[in-house]
Amino acid sequence: MPVFTPRSLHRKFIALVAGLSIAITGLSAAPAAADQDDTARALAAILGLAIVGAVIHNSRKDDNVTRYDNHRPYDRPGYRPHDRPGYHPLPPRPRPLPPRADNRKLLPQACLRTFQTRQGKINGFGGKCLSSNYRYTNSLPQACALRFRDQYGFGKGYDAQCLRHRGYQLARR
Repeated sequence: MPVFTPRSLHRKFIALVAGLSIAITGLSAAPAAADQDDTARALAAILGLAIVGAVIHNSRKDDNVTRYDNHRPYDRPGYRPHDRPGYHPLPPRPRPLPPRADNRKLLPQACLRTFQTRQGKINGFGGKCLSSNYRYTNSLPQACALRFRDQYGFGKGYDAQCLRHRGYQLARR
């Protein structure tokens, strides 16, 4: 099967047009073969075919061209009002302290005592010692509160085991 390249097709088209023009020239030389109107129509038809062929050839030739569009619009700097409603977020909220830095649940070791009660000896924290050495005494759970009697009379305190179950620890300092 013959390979058709654009150059060979172009040469064949030119040869076809040249051959037709020679044939028409020979017809017009015949004295009684055709009158002027038939010759003009034939020439117009050949010229129309030649123009259509040239247009098709040019359109196919343009298909092989690769075009690049490197245009990038310039985005100039400057103030732009923001129309988006959620563009400016709420101010940041403070995050909770990590567990190792949360000193609210560290109870002072100096306040740990052993109290004698009716149920026996109980480890606990004295109320007066906690109120003077611990800043968050008011936030201690009331379920852990103790009322005991010692040599000085009645006193208040907090059960150490109960506080430990609620997340409080002994500060080892």
